[in-house]
Amino acid sequence: MSQKKIELVCVHCHNRIPYDRPTPECPRCGESILRAEYDLDSLRHGNWAGRLPGHATSIWRYHELLPLHDTRHIVSMGEGGTPLIRAEQLGAMLGLKNLYLKDERQGPTFSFKDRQASVAISVMREMGVQEAVVASTGNVAMAYAAYAARAGIKLWVFLTSQVPGDKMREVALYGAEVIKVTGTYDEAKIVANRFARQKGLYEDRGIKSIAAVESMKTMAFELAEAFEGRAPDWFIQGVSGGMGPIGVIKGFEELKAIGAVDKIPAVGIVQSEGCAPMVTAWRAGQPIATPVENPTTVIATLSTGNPGRAYQLLYDVMTRYGGLAETASDEEAFNATRIVARTEGISVEPATAVMFAGLFKMARSGRIKPDDVVVANVSGHTFAVEKHILGDQWKRNLDVSQASGRINLPTEGILSALEQVRQDAHRVLIIEDNPDAARLVERVLRARGDYQVELAGDGAEGLRLARQNPPDLIITDIMMPNIDGFQVIEEIHHNEALREIPIIVLTAKELTAAERERLSGQISVWLQKGSSMDEDLLQGILSALN
Repeated sequence: MSQKKIELVCVHCHNRIPYDRPTPECPRCGESILRAEYDLDSLRHGNWAGRLPGHATSIWRYHELLPLHDTRHIVSMGEGGTPLIRAEQLGAMLGLKNLYLKDERQGPTFSFKDRQASVAISVMREMGVQEAVVASTGNVAMAYAAYAARAGIKLWVFLTSQVPGDKMREVALYGAEVIKVTGTYDEAKIVANRFARQKGLYEDRGIKSIAAVESMKTMAFELAEAFEGRAPDWFIQGVSGGMGPIGVIKGFEELKAIGAVDKIPAVGIVQSEGCAPMVTAWRAGQPIATPVENPTTVIATLSTGNPGRAYQLLYDVMTRYGGLAETASDEEAFNATRIVARTEGISVEPATAVMFAGLFKMARSGRIKPDDVVVANVSGHTFAVEKHILGDQWKRNLDVSQASGRINLPTEGILSALEQVRQDAHRVLIIEDNPDAARLVERVLRARGDYQVELAGDGAEGLRLARQNPPDLIITDIMMPNIDGFQVIEEIHHNEALREIPIIVLTAKELTAAERERLSGQISVWLQKGSSMDEDLLQGILSALN
């Protein structure tokens, strides 16, 4: 049994309340957001962080810093302990040397909400809750329904009509009562609240429920262990209500207080263009977000139009430790899904794809530096949304039952266009100082055509190889030490023997107007790293060679 001292602290008047029963608001001022605090001094003196390695892998290895008094009430299915994957190829495309993916798809219901469900349902069990209500855009509903079934708690789930039918059916499969609300997520929350009050049922209130934020801290604890007592420079996540980053930063604050990490990471948030109240407010320097009354994104998971007080907490976190906020369109998100799948073998749901699309923009603009250690929260699988990503032409049909003799296989799109390239135009020189990025481009070329590829690790070597044996095509980066891509291009342009060789610039840098002008007339194609690599690169080759 685990007994510990937990207090609730009002974020407004700082009133302290013992955490021994459900407390919906501060009794002194009525504030609805309360912050759980623990006896960090005893944990620091007891070498809590040093005792962690070797414990069980679920989030409950950190139970001393979770809001449950008696560990016998734990409801767990092995959530947490998810892999931290170094994204070498994607990082190379973006010019990020230390990009890591926290693969939360590995949880019991495939999202980081499993952490939240385990803590929330465990707390409900400890409080004796037998029936509860929750509003959700999908992932919370699936996680809570699964854990509530395990705990024997009846769950009423209010979902928006935007949630895919497959997700609704899975929630119902766990035995939850599913109520589909034809309206926005904010409207679904209002309906759920009224229902809970009328029936006298316990309502999970998201960020206003202590368990929700506290559960997210466990990602910080795992990252600190993975980085051996260090913290990353950035934690990036696609957000709807913002609870994930708020909880993660609280975890790092507690770790720093007990001497387990050296710093607190900065936060990068990404929202869909069709519903971005927090990004809009952040860009305007406003601590209060103006609600979006009619979200236009098709990505239901990110359609929280009114983040309420959550944004104020996130604003404080980002102001204190550093922050970036970006938006991405639904189209950019679906494109990012393809890129991540094809470079890292990781398939993600649209809400995570929005995060990647925003990360691409952050890296290109230089706001995240090449040497920064970046962790991206990767959650949810593409199940039920693949049709939006792949379209209708994701496979080819070939009927050879009546064929005789030679079979002429059908070809389409870029692959057939490669056949148009003259047969002697296959020698390509890649000039790139990042070995991972160079290998990625080489892999794309070899997979799509019979190209002879030479690699040059810097501008000087690239010029030497070009002069020694002129290629049919040059693909070069811009940002390289000593002789950069601009100098390489100018040298080639002024060399009579080389000036006719087509040049493709492939860079993660967001080019300024002056830099674009400098390249004007000297290159055939300019491509952004992090775009649809296969198609865009191959189309660029065709344009350059024809």
